[in-house]
Amino acid sequence: MKFVAKRLDVVEPSPTLAITAKANALKASGIDVVGFGAGEPDFDTPEHIKVAAKRAMDQGKTKYTPVSGIPTLKDAIIAKFKKENNLDYEKNQIIVGTGGKQVIYNFFMATINPGDEVIIPAPYWVSYADIVRLAEGTPVIVPTTLENNFQITPTQLKKAISPKTKVFLFNSPSNPTGSAYSKNDVYDLCEILVKERIITLSDDIYEKIIYDGLEFINPAMVSPEMKEKTFIINGVSKAYSMTGWRIGYGAGNAEIVKNMDTMQGQSTSNASSISQAAAEEALKGDQSEVEVMRKAFDVRRKLIVDLLNQIPGVNCRMPQGAFYAFPYIDKLYNLPKFDKIFSEANEKSRSKVFCDILLEKYNVAAVPGVAFGDDNALRLSYALGEADIRKGLERIQTMVKDLS
Repeated sequence: MKFVAKRLDVVEPSPTLAITAKANALKASGIDVVGFGAGEPDFDTPEHIKVAAKRAMDQGKTKYTPVSGIPTLKDAIIAKFKKENNLDYEKNQIIVGTGGKQVIYNFFMATINPGDEVIIPAPYWVSYADIVRLAEGTPVIVPTTLENNFQITPTQLKKAISPKTKVFLFNSPSNPTGSAYSKNDVYDLCEILVKERIITLSDDIYEKIIYDGLEFINPAMVSPEMKEKTFIINGVSKAYSMTGWRIGYGAGNAEIVKNMDTMQGQSTSNASSISQAAAEEALKGDQSEVEVMRKAFDVRRKLIVDLLNQIPGVNCRMPQGAFYAFPYIDKLYNLPKFDKIFSEANEKSRSKVFCDILLEKYNVAAVPGVAFGDDNALRLSYALGEADIRKGLERIQTMVKDLS
């Protein structure tokens, strides 16, 4: 008897979590590992947010809450959308979940039927395609290019839409590339989307981590017609350094929210009551620490890209948002010593072999580009200190020299 459900045949364990776990195990054994793997800010959660959580505990707010979130947190989310995005929502259009990932999962489980297609520009966040497959949908992967700033073009989007298309997945700023769409770019895509009977899922989790004066925009902000066709995912994990608190939220069509509430009610029920109180304070309280962290990421962004581009054979575009660099290393695959190692590794992915060598021999953890749909690159998170960034890049440079 087979005890594993067939649905697991279509998904893989999260590569980012696996690499981070392996790096942490090496660190625990006393090895000095530089970890570029985790998409997690290295800053502590701002103090006023932790105080709000303690206050909630002292006030006995430790019981079950409504599945879709406490009313005061929904009010804070609604106020955030109005103030920052000029978008109006009602409480029945808001849902709070245990992290943005659960909200995305529940969205697809509540909207996708077998055979429905979801357009996903690549490179893409590791979980998008697998969550679609778990919902019995079909990911339609549309490759983008370094030259086009890793952005899907209107022509590509139009070509990818079919009678089976149910959702277009939009992520800006992007994990893993850091690419962010300009206002004109979004308007151009929406000219096509507004005419189609499909939903746009906009993952805005890196909304506040954006650089060089670029103005954030998502498809819902383009027009009332696009707002009706867009479901927004966001959360407090990245901007407020609250990854462990596990609070994400969604906003959009009330019927979709109702169905997501049903899904969540049969899995986790409500997100942590204490975490919800903390998230409410994050959205309503002092925002100055968000800018402090963003400025620090900006310094690190410029440092890591500069150091990467000093390595012969590496080509890294300057990210416009988030905290990831996505260097192209395909020229390094032609190094004789690497080619020999790859031939003996019995692996299909060159970026995976490259990252295996990097971790096992040089104590640097990075995520292979194949996990994001592009085997020619790596993802390096620069959510770590400048000293570690320099140390890690020195080790990568040493590896390249050794393989030359």
